[in-house]
Amino acid sequence: MTVLAPESRGRTNSLAWLLVLGIVLAALNLRTAVTSVGPLLDQLSTGLGMTSVGTGLLTTLPVLAFATVGAITPTLARRVGEHRLLLLALVTLGVGMLIRSLVGSAPVFLLSSAVALSGGAVGNVLIPSLIKRHFPARTGVMTTVYTTALAAGTMLAAAATVPIERASGDWHVALGVWAAFAAVAAIPWLALLRSEPERATGGAGAGLRSMARSKLAWTIAVYFGTQSMIAYIMFGWLATILTDSGYTTGQAGMMLGVFTALNIPVSVLVPVVASRFRDQRPVVIGLVVAYAIGFLGLWFAPASTAMVWVVFVAIGMGSFPLALTMLALRTRTSETTGALSAFGQSVGYLISGAGPLLVGVLRETGGGWALPYTMILGVLVVQLVSGLYAGRNRYLEDERSARMTV
Repeated sequence: MTVLAPESRGRTNSLAWLLVLGIVLAALNLRTAVTSVGPLLDQLSTGLGMTSVGTGLLTTLPVLAFATVGAITPTLARRVGEHRLLLLALVTLGVGMLIRSLVGSAPVFLLSSAVALSGGAVGNVLIPSLIKRHFPARTGVMTTVYTTALAAGTMLAAAATVPIERASGDWHVALGVWAAFAAVAAIPWLALLRSEPERATGGAGAGLRSMARSKLAWTIAVYFGTQSMIAYIMFGWLATILTDSGYTTGQAGMMLGVFTALNIPVSVLVPVVASRFRDQRPVVIGLVVAYAIGFLGLWFAPASTAMVWVVFVAIGMGSFPLALTMLALRTRTSETTGALSAFGQSVGYLISGAGPLLVGVLRETGGGWALPYTMILGVLVVQLVSGLYAGRNRYLEDERSARMTV
């Protein structure tokens, strides 16, 4: 039974709003452990005596954590319970960020970062499943709420960490603030422990092995991976693209800020539009076209028009909330949503992790941006093909049933 079921609505309206608050606060925190580090990377490297290998590992940890810990999240949810597990994830996230804000040792900082990112990885997989369980009739609306809060949290940590560091004069304080933020997010889930849903056994067959035999699950994973790859490339390389085109670092930083901020309205619109239709292929095509226009403009158009093309790329970034929306739209039960979320995100993040590295290698090899742009356009072709298959109106459970009767 969902919290919005008609027969229990009279006594569960407050519970429903508490769940909404819990999901929003959790989503605001899922990327703070990642985006609070980037702006302080130079200070961290100096203050901790971190080598280039350590710095590289620090920037790679999010992908590794999201892929590995995300894969085991459905199993943990069946054993612990979804509400309890999300509470534990937020506590783990907060404790990891608190420890790393207090230490002066590079190895301990890396280890505590891995702990914090593990909590975020669990939340990545668990929240789509919770939305499917508790809000099955409002999946699109709640996915919009979730992705908007996720984008807002991502931008907040990226934008506010440096001002906090400058005001306090200490990077330890700037990172410690986000641990307190995670503690606040855990409060609603403490209250929700008493409403832990019964752990259904019907989803036992919806494990990673079952997902690995599903063509639909693989296409969703590839779609998720290609959009994540482009996102990592843009967040990592957009400023360099712009400075190589003649912009100052200040101008490039401003445009990167606009690019990041645009993710919020895009995250609001895309899930709402996508969930209004049974077939998401037109949305897939529209977002890939926006991406293609943006990258071709950055490649061939005059540098003075770069802001126009950055906006088109930002619109294309709607493929991320679309991929999250598909996790619920392509499944009938919360258990299958959880399994598909774990499989799609784990495989997807493994795919995406190679993107920024490949761009760097190709830029060095070709002495410019022609090879990286060619690679990105190739990734868009893969994204289009996988998205057209994943966007068709069908359910993963039906595909699995058909396979079992053959």
